[in-house]
Amino acid sequence: MGTLRTGALTRRRVGVRAADLEYAVLDMETTGLDPGSGARVVELAVVRVRGDGKVVEEFSTLVDPRADVSGQEFHGIGDSDVLGAPTVADLVPNLTRLLSGAVVVSHNLDFERRFLGSELVPGGLPEGQAGLCTLRALRSQLDLERYSLSKASHALSGRWPTGQHTALGDARACAMLLVELISNAPGTLRYRGPVPRVLTAPRSNRPEPVRWKPRTLPLPGGLEAPRSWGSPWRVEELDPLLCGGAFGETDRMIAERAARNGTRARRRVAAAAAVAGGVAATAAGGMLVRLAGLRNRTG
Repeated sequence: MGTLRTGALTRRRVGVRAADLEYAVLDMETTGLDPGSGARVVELAVVRVRGDGKVVEEFSTLVDPRADVSGQEFHGIGDSDVLGAPTVADLVPNLTRLLSGAVVVSHNLDFERRFLGSELVPGGLPEGQAGLCTLRALRSQLDLERYSLSKASHALSGRWPTGQHTALGDARACAMLLVELISNAPGTLRYRGPVPRVLTAPRSNRPEPVRWKPRTLPLPGGLEAPRSWGSPWRVEELDPLLCGGAFGETDRMIAERAARNGTRARRRVAAAAAVAGGVAATAAGGMLVRLAGLRNRTG
């Protein structure tokens, strides 16, 4: 089924209300960008949150990559920091529990998906859970100059996220962005895609409990209340499949043109259906009149 089966957010009347679901917002810090080139996970965090903004649980820990830690200029994690930290295999049972029954969310989910597939799935993490990318969702729904987690958060709410480039800090910022997307939508925002699955966690082979090593403590009060945005919502939402990659000017033009063509096509279908319905109603009405006349003549 694949590591994750990706869904999307939409303002159309399909799918389930996004506010009614639970989300497992996931972020990782890694030693590089490509697991195929040897990059490994060195920190992982999950914020389990409801669509209404209520935090169910927060979890984070440093991870021993069993290799030299590089990328310190980005995440600030050194070799000494991961001493005594759990390995990726140690994470799998708890991570499975945190993802179970929830839509897995990340800002640029393609990145997290690669590391889930390269490290967590071989360690026993079940595949096929529902997924949602807030980067693609923002590009699909909002017309912004920049879509990075920090710049989009500041542009929309006037607030810079705290704890940037820590797994839990970025997971909180992504969760906040998701909750604000849902609460600020013009109309009901819906999730369209695979239904979240209840997952069965594999049994741990460790003889003693895993000792987590967080570098960021959970916030006792949960997320802040969602702030109101202005009106950057697109008139026509874009296809999320066209909202990946660098999303430069050419990418935007292609996605916007496809959205306009899709809107015109839907209007033509709706108009044709209305005409067909009117013709059918007229024909049915004529039949009733003829039947009534026949009864009068035979009565």
